[in-house]
Amino acid sequence: MWLCGKRKKEMELSNKILYYSTNRDLNTEEIKGFKGEVTFKEALFMGQAPDNGLFMPGSLPELYKEEILSLKGRPYYEVAFEILRKYLKDDISDEKLKEICRDAYTFSIPLEKITGEIYLARMDQGPTASFKDFAAQVMSRLMEELKEETQEITVLVATSGDTGSAIGTAYKGLESIKVCILYPELEVSEGQRKQLNAIGDNTSTLAIDGKFDDCQRLVKQAFGDPELKFLNLTSANSINIGRILPQIVYYFYSYVNVVDEILPVIFSVPSGNFGNSLGCEIARRMGLPVEPLIIATNENDEFPKFLESGVYDKVDPSRKCLSNAMNVGNPSNLARYFDLYGGTVDKEGNVHKKPDVTLMRKNLYSVSISDEETVETIKEIFEKFNVLLEPHGAVGVAALMHHYGKINKTAICFETAHPSKFPEIIKETLNITPKPHPSLADIDKRVIEPEHLPNDYQTFKNYLLSFK
Repeated sequence: MWLCGKRKKEMELSNKILYYSTNRDLNTEEIKGFKGEVTFKEALFMGQAPDNGLFMPGSLPELYKEEILSLKGRPYYEVAFEILRKYLKDDISDEKLKEICRDAYTFSIPLEKITGEIYLARMDQGPTASFKDFAAQVMSRLMEELKEETQEITVLVATSGDTGSAIGTAYKGLESIKVCILYPELEVSEGQRKQLNAIGDNTSTLAIDGKFDDCQRLVKQAFGDPELKFLNLTSANSINIGRILPQIVYYFYSYVNVVDEILPVIFSVPSGNFGNSLGCEIARRMGLPVEPLIIATNENDEFPKFLESGVYDKVDPSRKCLSNAMNVGNPSNLARYFDLYGGTVDKEGNVHKKPDVTLMRKNLYSVSISDEETVETIKEIFEKFNVLLEPHGAVGVAALMHHYGKINKTAICFETAHPSKFPEIIKETLNITPKPHPSLADIDKRVIEPEHLPNDYQTFKNYLLSFK
C-alpha cells in the first residue's frame, strides 16, 4: 500500500489522470456506453458522461505515511492544495491552484471532542453554514479559471437543502455563468428556504412541486436534451467530479489533526446522495487508514438494505425525514461506489452488474436512523456532553453508536450543517434557540420570491429555453 517517497514522485510525474464513465461497459437498447476518456477540464464542464454515467478518475494517486503526517497542523488551504494537485496537475498550474485554494478557504474545520476518542468535525463554518461550501467554493473558482474566455455556461443544481445555497453563493457574481437551482418546495427547512431564495444576482431559484429525486431527475433529463445544448449546461451537484475531488480533502485534514501516528480511524458520515462519503472512500483508497467508513442514512434505507441482502431496491418516492438534505431514495453516487467495487448501476437504479458485496461489507458499514432516534440523539448528546447537534449530524453520531461498541478506535463524526439552520427542531427538542450563523443573521431582509414550477419536464425545459 505504501510507496517510498522517491518512487511515488516518479510515478506522479509519469501518470496523467483521465476520466471515464461508470456506464462505459454497457451496451443495451437504452444505454450505449461511452468508451472515451476525458481530461478533468472536459469532465468538469460536461457534468456527466454522454451515456448518463458519472465520470471517475482512471487512477487514484496514493500517499505514503510520511506524506499524510506532513499535513498535520497546516492551514486547510495548504492541505487542499496538496491533495487536489495530484488530480489537477495536468489542467492547472501549481501556482494558480494554490492561489485558488487560498482564496476559497478562509474557513476551516473545528474538531470538537464529544467524549473519549470520539470527535465531531464541524463542517458548518463556511459562508452558507454547510459542508457543501468546501466543494462549492473551489469548484466555482476552477470553472471560472478553466472555461474559455468568451464561453457562457449554465449550471443546473438540484438540492435537497444545502447544496443550492452553497453553489449559488459560491458562483454569485461570476460573469458568463448562470445558475439555476431546483429544490422540493415542501421538503426544506425554513432557514434553508430563506437562504435559497436570498441569493439573487446571476442565480434563479425554482421551487418544484415534488421531491428531491424529482428535481434531480429534471436536471439529468435536461443534460440529455439536444435542444438545450446552446446553454452549455453543466452540473454543480455531486454527479460532477468537480464536486467530488474537493470532498476528499477534509478527510485527510480531520484525520491528521486527531492522530499523532498512522492508525485506523472510524469515519461516520451522514449520507444522502453519497458524494460526501464517496470522498472518504476515495481517501481510503489513496492510503488513509479508514476502518470502517460508516455510511449513515435516515429512513431512506436503500443502501443499508443492499449491504444486508445484496439486492438493490431504491426508495421511490423518497421518504421525508427531519434530516431533509438526506432525503434521497436513489443516490447518484451509488454508480461510483458500484464502479469502485466492480459493478454497474445506472441513474434509474437498475443494476447491470453486481459489485463485490463481500468486499463492500468489509470496508463499509451502513445503518438507517429513524427520526425518533435522531431527536433522541440530539437530546442525549447535549445533556451528557454539552455538544449541540442538528438532525444530520445526529444521524451520523447515532450510526456511530450502533457500531462503536464493536471496535474501540478513534472516531470522527461529521456535523454537516450549522444547528441554527434548524431552529424549530432544536427549540422543540432542547428548549433552546441556537445562535444564528453569521450567514443567517440578516436573511429576512434578503429573501426573494422563487419561481414555482410543477414536477413536469416540459415546463422546466420551457423555462430554460427562455434563457436564449
